Amino acid sequence: MNLNRRDMVGMMALLGTMPGLSYAEQRVLPLDTPGLDHLDVIVADVEKSARFYMGLFRTTLHAQPFQGGQRYFVLLGPLAENRAVGYLAVGASRGRGNYIGHFCTSVVNWRESSATVFAQMKQQFAAAGFGEFPGSTGVGGIFKDPDGIEIQFLPSPDTLVTAAVPSDLVPAQQGMITPQRVDSALLRVSSLKKALQYYRMLYGKERRSDARSAEFAFRNGSRLLLEQTAYVYGQGQVQIARFGIRVQPFDRAAAAEGIARLGGKVLHDDGKVLRLQDVDGIELELVSA
Repeated sequence: MNLNRRDMVGMMALLGTMPGLSYAEQRVLPLDTPGLDHLDVIVADVEKSARFYMGLFRTTLHAQPFQGGQRYFVLLGPLAENRAVGYLAVGASRGRGNYIGHFCTSVVNWRESSATVFAQMKQQFAAAGFGEFPGSTGVGGIFKDPDGIEIQFLPSPDTLVTAAVPSDLVPAQQGMITPQRVDSALLRVSSLKKALQYYRMLYGKERRSDARSAEFAFRNGSRLLLEQTAYVYGQGQVQIARFGIRVQPFDRAAAAEGIARLGGKVLHDDGKVLRLQDVDGIELELVSA
């Protein structure tokens, strides 16, 4: 049988996904991921931050004891019986300032494929000139990209940690705006060209890119945004610079007043996206459904 190149590529793709092959024998990159599931913010005063987000979002708050204090979870939807829900985690910075800690993309069959995923990442990153990939350096599959930005992989669907229970710090369902899910995370990177090469290995082809920015789109509607950092004083830091939360339509004038009352600051509102700083100066966007 004579096969042309297109036929051969199709056959190889089919063989790579045959159920009879073990995970170690299958190609698992790019990842099979629904997309972004949760983010965390690292702050000096976790209670102050939790109060702000519960004043902003009409939702419920959970907490778990963590390293001598409390770690709070602002839920981005109703808590299902299987605990599958998006959330914003609020953790203590312990003198490290206020910043966005990591973003999480859940991975289908992560428990079965995690060792293979990390092995293939190590192989592909080395071949691409990124050096030695150290693997996971934290709890639950946390690792760093070449710029030091933290990423986490967890099983799909992502679930609220079992140790987190309802918190009475703030009354539930008293906020202004109903959240639905994580919408986006914006990464400022030192080299857009190299960051694209890196994230394509993880997530496949981007939806769009230009000289300064790029966007990866996921099937749950969330987006990973890359932006070339500007080497200007005060603007040259590689980081997760901003995150977005998809929300139900809301009264924008009332929201602006409420955000100021909570200690935050509205930066921009174009009628679709309201950009603000929270009480700790962390930047986020409310994206209307």
